[in-house]
Amino acid sequence: MTLSTKTALSRARACIRTEMDALKATAVALDEEFAVCARMVGDTAANGGKLIFSGVGKSAHIAQKLAGTFNSTGIVSCFLDPTQALHGDFGICAEGDMAFLISNSGQSEEILRIIPALKRFGLKILALTSFADSDIARHADCRLLYRVPREACPLELAPTASTTAAMALGDALAMVLLETRGFTREDFALRHPAGNLGRLLLLKVKDIMRTGDRLPLITADGTLQESILAMTAAKSGCIAIIDPKTKKLAGILTDGDFRRAALTGNNFLSKPVSKFMTRTPKVIDENALSVEAMRLFEKHKIDDLIVVDKKARPVGVIDGQDLPKLKIV
Repeated sequence: MTLSTKTALSRARACIRTEMDALKATAVALDEEFAVCARMVGDTAANGGKLIFSGVGKSAHIAQKLAGTFNSTGIVSCFLDPTQALHGDFGICAEGDMAFLISNSGQSEEILRIIPALKRFGLKILALTSFADSDIARHADCRLLYRVPREACPLELAPTASTTAAMALGDALAMVLLETRGFTREDFALRHPAGNLGRLLLLKVKDIMRTGDRLPLITADGTLQESILAMTAAKSGCIAIIDPKTKKLAGILTDGDFRRAALTGNNFLSKPVSKFMTRTPKVIDENALSVEAMRLFEKHKIDDLIVVDKKARPVGVIDGQDLPKLKIV
């Protein structure tokens, strides 16, 4: 059968819309039970317990993904294969842990078989399902319920909208807890040391700052003309002003400051740069993480950031235009 472009696009969009309907229905249906689940998971983590995710079929893949998500956000988690659990893998369970049992129908035989053992180990049970009256939901201490008006599969057989909704609901719980627990970019970086993500998150300011000829400097008694010439030579949007005696940072002059200075009269170029500089610029330590620099750019809406050492001497500059090139933002 030949599939036309029009038919392919139509069917694809219908599938996506069906999955979107499940997400919308799930979001609308959220109630206080979600908050109960969040508090129980938060208490488990705070008391040193871990999360144990279990499911079969497509739900097993969701369980593994969610375990990874919670691990990456600082809550110790693991995946438990329900069949292997019956043959010794219950050894990973301990009192104070919490089990996430994932089943769209809430009737998965393999999951139902491990519930008695989980309870004997003293685990709290959270059911992630679309059926509130299912056996797994009835045996749970709390429930995350998602809503699926219909599957995207035209045969109403392949898990599609249901898996999307289950994953999204689990992600929502993880993100709520991440924010509640005050999890930071630095915390995230520590758990992602490898690969491109780890490289970007663990970069320090001294690894990305402009130095040498690209760091324009002038003493506070220099003229505005000397400043703009130094900025032009360094191809920089700012210049660091230093105290002539201590060499410490005394201020910053930016392109914007220069334009405002031009409005003060014909002889503005001969005037001292100290007359137009910003005396308390935003600065960052050279050993800070690059994500801290990004945060300052976002918070203060600045274009340039002076980097200083422990003695408050300028050692580099970060131009906001450099960040997208480094794929930090």
